[in-house]
Amino acid sequence: MHWTLGGDATDPHRLAAFWSAALAYVPEPGYEDPDGASIVDPEGRGPVIGWLRVPEGKSAKNRLHIDIRVAGEGPWDMAERERLIRSKVPELVAIGATLVREEHYGDALGHIVMLDPEGNEFCVA
Repeated sequence: MHWTLGGDATDPHRLAAFWSAALAYVPEPGYEDPDGASIVDPEGRGPVIGWLRVPEGKSAKNRLHIDIRVAGEGPWDMAERERLIRSKVPELVAIGATLVREEHYGDALGHIVMLDPEGNEFCVA
């Protein structure tokens, strides 16, 4: 079985470009739609992610979001994990993300909350 993570967007192609860069995805081959955009994991491991243009803007906190797990799977060296998280954030800001806040688990950095170019929350962990 295959599945797609779908979302609404004011500008689906802008979000596809942002998330392609953030996740090292590529445009879905053969998918051409002025009111939609779709990206795929070039290694075929992650889900397809697509957006469709909708007339209304975002009006509330999203109830589902993407976590970018730059440190991979645990167990982790927490200092190295923090370094990886902190090095990813400026890359994401440079392509249109907004930094919101840091969340800590005790003394350790847990994750950093950010917004994509259309204001959708996501975390870098």
